Amino acid sequence: MKIIAHRGYSAKYPENTLAAFRAAAKLPIYGVEFDVHLTKDRELVVIHDEKIDRTSNGSGFVKDMTLEQLRQFDYGIWFGEEFAGEKIPTLSEVLEVFAITNLHINIEIKSDIFIYEGIEELVLQEVTSRKLEDRVILSSFDHEAVQKVAELAPNIENAPLFANPVLNLRDYLMQVPAKALHVSLPSALRYPVRQAIKAGEIVRVYTVNEIEHAERLLPLGVDSIFTDEVELMLEFMNREVREL
Repeated sequence: MKIIAHRGYSAKYPENTLAAFRAAAKLPIYGVEFDVHLTKDRELVVIHDEKIDRTSNGSGFVKDMTLEQLRQFDYGIWFGEEFAGEKIPTLSEVLEVFAITNLHINIEIKSDIFIYEGIEELVLQEVTSRKLEDRVILSSFDHEAVQKVAELAPNIENAPLFANPVLNLRDYLMQVPAKALHVSLPSALRYPVRQAIKAGEIVRVYTVNEIEHAERLLPLGVDSIFTDEVELMLEFMNREVREL
């Protein structure tokens, strides 16, 4: 079961910041996950929420501000004084951190609340300009975006995100079409997901931060887990390997 750092190493660093990504890049894990939004001046920035209120000392929607305006705020101090000065990173800056690693990169397109016209093309331009097609997964709760990725770049892995899975997941994945399935922790234990795994589908589960949950997922054949607690899950998986 592979380990993917959720929003960077977000248990010990402010999520979706360069500090969190640089820390994750040093660890022997499978990959990293983060989220992208589009600014008023059509720059791709890495942040989870539609608003900057929770993870900065500013307020307002990402879509209503330019990159320059967004960078007037601090995105680290909410997590700890030692992280003061962290700025909202662009997708380009984050890809630069991981371009020199072997980690897989899961970019979640956050167009499920607001429609960001053309965001798929912009993300793909960044990915292809760095020749990262073989290491990138593009996912979203906006399944239209996942479908568009499949049309624009059928060679790149895509994955719809589900909070609650549909009954016949295999048929749905073929309809999109999609190469993998990303589901919530509670959904991973449900019959449709277990059947998809048995049928050979790639299933990744978010967000797994406790050993007891990882222990339940491991025998199911889950491909990967997204976790904030990266080193805790590394220790768990290393222990499981030693006991085999």
